[in-house]
Amino acid sequence: MARPAARQRKSSMAESGAKLEDLFGRIFRAQSIYFYQLLGVTLFLVAFGLVMVLSASSIDSLKASNNSFAIFGKQALYALIGLVALSIASILPRSWWQGRARLFYMGAMVMQLAVLFIGKEINGNRNWISIFGFSIQPSEFLKIAVVLHVSVYLANRTRDLDDTNTWKRAGVMMAAAMALVLGGKDLGTMIIMWLMFVGLLSLAGLPGKLLRLVTVVSAVLIPIALMSSSSRIGRITAWLNPGAPDPNGYNWQSEHGMWAISAGRIFGAGLGESKMKWSWIPEVENDFIFAVISEELGLIGAAVVIALFVALAISFFRIWQRTVDDFSRFVVSGIMIWIIFQALINMAVVLRLLPVLGVPLPLISAGGSSLIATLGAIGVVLAVERENHANPLAGRQGRMAPARNARPSARVSR
Repeated sequence: MARPAARQRKSSMAESGAKLEDLFGRIFRAQSIYFYQLLGVTLFLVAFGLVMVLSASSIDSLKASNNSFAIFGKQALYALIGLVALSIASILPRSWWQGRARLFYMGAMVMQLAVLFIGKEINGNRNWISIFGFSIQPSEFLKIAVVLHVSVYLANRTRDLDDTNTWKRAGVMMAAAMALVLGGKDLGTMIIMWLMFVGLLSLAGLPGKLLRLVTVVSAVLIPIALMSSSSRIGRITAWLNPGAPDPNGYNWQSEHGMWAISAGRIFGAGLGESKMKWSWIPEVENDFIFAVISEELGLIGAAVVIALFVALAISFFRIWQRTVDDFSRFVVSGIMIWIIFQALINMAVVLRLLPVLGVPLPLISAGGSSLIATLGAIGVVLAVERENHANPLAGRQGRMAPARNARPSARVSR
């Protein structure tokens, strides 16, 4: 009787040892150059962001709490949590994310729904929940949850991509999430989610007829959403007519942002030497941190930030090209479009190419929810690249294989 029990214990110990060995292998095994490129650019942006948050927030932080490092200290804590989230996400296998995507989606939707009832309002937007003294923005985590859930749905229906109903159901999933976000009056996040939605479905193979329909419907609904608030109407009108009288100060933030950029010139005023951060620009460490970067580091500093996001986009794209699995490709495309387009929109707002929308600069702006969610999403992309590197032959076979929906050749052999 003792021998079977001993054998079972040995088998269990061997199985546990194999799992532990596999875990250590996933963590410490050397990865591809694409993995390290994405990780390196991400870490540099986070470190650069911490320096700029310290510089941009020191005055407001001193006024609010008599401590110049208060906002920076919180941001450093958020960065640490985000890097832990990135590390954990990067070692979890694809099957783990696929199996829990629906749970994440439902949980994020419930949290976003709760915002409408128990959330707190900041600057006209009800998009935050206070938990143990920390403000959490569920819409930031809803982005990655929607990407995962829609990716699983489409990956399970690759044989039905010619069916219109497949795309309609994916659209309903995204529309429900965007409706909840818009219910909290956060138009900027809703627009980011819309771009992410259209981009993900387009790269997944959305038929041109449906893409045109989505474009037409969006062209009708987005202006309606823009005009649903008097403050939004005021900001858009002021943006379209910058020289007109502005008694409500809608152009104040944008004007002082441009003054900061022009004051920086080519080489900048020097790190920590911004004048506009002395309470001249609201939310200077958040939505308008690019203005302080331009003022203190000049055109060269601003160009370096743009170049870093270009490098981030290239890293995403190279991983996307190497990925064969449908679920992973959809996830990488959604996260890539979300982060890169959010960065473009933030910088366009500061440069007055767009009206003020209230979206942070990814990985750089102050804000815990945005930083943690973005780092966690990048961790998922790193997990995809881990599997690409572990299965290099799958990538070659996938590139050599015919397209999934390709028609057989019409050529007849003679």
